[in-house]
Amino acid sequence: MLYSKTEGSGKPLLILHGFLGMSDNWKTLSGQYAAEGFQVHALDMRNHGRSLHSADFTYKAMTSDIVEYVRFNNLGTVDIIGHSMGGKIAMFFATQNRESTGKLIVADIAPRYYAPHHQDIMKALNSVDFSKKPSRQQVEAILSEYIHDFGTRQFLMKSLYWATPDQLDFRFNLGAFNQSIDNIGEALPADAVFAKPTLFLKGEKSHYICEDDYPAIKHHFPNSEIVTIENAGHWLHAENPKDFFEETLTFLKS
Repeated sequence: MLYSKTEGSGKPLLILHGFLGMSDNWKTLSGQYAAEGFQVHALDMRNHGRSLHSADFTYKAMTSDIVEYVRFNNLGTVDIIGHSMGGKIAMFFATQNRESTGKLIVADIAPRYYAPHHQDIMKALNSVDFSKKPSRQQVEAILSEYIHDFGTRQFLMKSLYWATPDQLDFRFNLGAFNQSIDNIGEALPADAVFAKPTLFLKGEKSHYICEDDYPAIKHHFPNSEIVTIENAGHWLHAENPKDFFEETLTFLKS
């Protein structure tokens, strides 16, 4: 069963984080949705955060995890917010479980195939040798050799934890990612369709959703709208949380 942080009461709202993220990344927004009358379930996907580690790291497996979570908790119909990889999981789930899905929000990811593009990040993560018991500062110094963007480094550093009293590690399953990184780019099947209300949010400075993607989005999600979050890149919910929250809340309550 997936690890989750649940708060609030009302209509169930699942929040699915992106690759290398975890539920903690959504702590502030989760509280805001809960205050607006939602029962928020911020999940850790498999191989992330505090959820199970598995060699099976595919969208099929991650979608099955959501199905099991919804059934086990008797949630019935759920609204979903998914960012990046979490958005792709949400798309797979919604198109395969229409009766269990209410409104769908996909943040900065399209239904198409994405070529591998995390090479620098993976190289950086694999350069950290935790057997040498580096400090947090030393881990960040290693990451900075490959990742020059401060925000990206801080995002990755959030997954550091004390695996033992004297040794740090990453919460995510780096070994599984090394073996299955290509799976992250998988496209939605051509016949996958979800006709209920869907909101796609794209970061103004991001290239994950472009105009060439609009026909595919409309094919898979005929009842969808695409909104741009200004002054934000791929991590739009962190870079412009005010506009992100306002757009999503308006959609969820409409």
